[in-house]
Amino acid sequence: MNIDYSQFLNMIPEVSLTALLLIVFIADFFTATKPGDAPRKWFNPLVCVLLTAHLLLNIGTPEAATTFGGMYYTNAAVGVIKTILAFGTLIVLIQSREWMLREDTSFKEGEFYLLVISTLLGMNVMVSANHFLLFFLGLEMASVPMACLVGLDKYRHNSAEAAAKFILTATFSSGVMLFGISFIYGATGTLYFEDVVTRLEATPMVIMGMVFFFSGLGFKISLVPFHFWTADTYQGAPTTVTGYLSVVSKGAAAFTLAAILMKVFAPVTEYWQYLLFVVVVLSITIANLFAIRQSDLKRFMAFSSISQAGYIVLAIVGNNTMSVTALSFYVLIYIVANMSVFTVISAVEEHNNGTVEINSYNGLYNTNPRLAFLLTLALFSLGGIPPFAGMFSKFFVFMAAVKGMSIDSGIGALSYSVVFIALVNTVISLYYYLLIVKAMFIKHNDAPLPTFRSNVSTRLALAICTAGIILFGFCSVVYGWIDAASAAL
Repeated sequence: MNIDYSQFLNMIPEVSLTALLLIVFIADFFTATKPGDAPRKWFNPLVCVLLTAHLLLNIGTPEAATTFGGMYYTNAAVGVIKTILAFGTLIVLIQSREWMLREDTSFKEGEFYLLVISTLLGMNVMVSANHFLLFFLGLEMASVPMACLVGLDKYRHNSAEAAAKFILTATFSSGVMLFGISFIYGATGTLYFEDVVTRLEATPMVIMGMVFFFSGLGFKISLVPFHFWTADTYQGAPTTVTGYLSVVSKGAAAFTLAAILMKVFAPVTEYWQYLLFVVVVLSITIANLFAIRQSDLKRFMAFSSISQAGYIVLAIVGNNTMSVTALSFYVLIYIVANMSVFTVISAVEEHNNGTVEINSYNGLYNTNPRLAFLLTLALFSLGGIPPFAGMFSKFFVFMAAVKGMSIDSGIGALSYSVVFIALVNTVISLYYYLLIVKAMFIKHNDAPLPTFRSNVSTRLALAICTAGIILFGFCSVVYGWIDAASAAL
């Protein structure tokens, strides 16, 4: 039997990631260090250079194509989201170098890089899936290594407990999702996306299958009421892993949700739109109220990420081309802003005996003014304060949610109401983001954090993120690139 290997030419991102995975594995295997040996300072730059090469190789917008019997597909929109995910992963790897060089780590450096690349490979497969089975395999390829990452630093920060909670909820959500997929298969007799949409009807079985499927992905995105694992996992996981989990994993799941709802469940659009209305309002409102009560900064960012997930999903409500553009652009801006916050948290944590309490940031501006200033810019962007990129990303999300909807229709009026509630919650989010700013610039600390100088990798990660926060909102070429590609979905 002849095998058509030319199919792999349509899978360049996955092929290059697999090659990257093998190179890192071989390099780690043959240069492994023993306890007491000098750290491999060259290893992190090597991985970052290789991932940069992968990013540059796949930064284009590929033409639409399907392979492997139609189970895998790619197009310009998929290519853009893969580029954004690789960009976010690169920032995580750059930022992680200081943590990797720590002497009391309970794991090998190579394990972290291999697990991160494995999760990125799984996410790429997930967003290119054109079949429910391949989608589920990609999801698990991303989820299982992610659980290992959460529990990587098992002797510190309650990492093992966080991993247990993550894997248990991930397993439960996968079961719920499979239950929903079985309903869809029972109703249509196929798992191919393009065949499901032609056979789908608004029957009770289909509606239940859609609800169960959405519930399973809701766990991955941390939407209310599927969010209970988030705060404990974010608090217990290593800070670098928390940042990766909050941006890259969430972005991949959100894009996949948008693609499947808009393509596969198009015949029942009205039903999932009403479902999204409820989930968006609950996610943004409840997360904002709980964020105000937090004293631990990582738990604070956990509820912030739940709220941000609500805004990301709000873009899907409009069910139009602009929805995909707004979602992809929001994920890009969210990556640079959120990773800027977690880079500062990680730097402060390393020089503050592992403390991440908000009170420990009191007077940070007096001892480390640059870090305080960069953290403030990131928080302003997350809160949507102009002229930072976060304001533009929220504006496009609101526009996508109401575009093409008549206010005279029931669902159109509800869409405007949900957008109004989201606007009100934006003001609430400004309040709790400004609590951090107040701690750094106004409050006094009897035992302030000492002045320290961050290493080169931390400064590079902050420079990339800050540049994105300031420039992405004004560089229309970035939004134009995403918008031109999104029409292909």
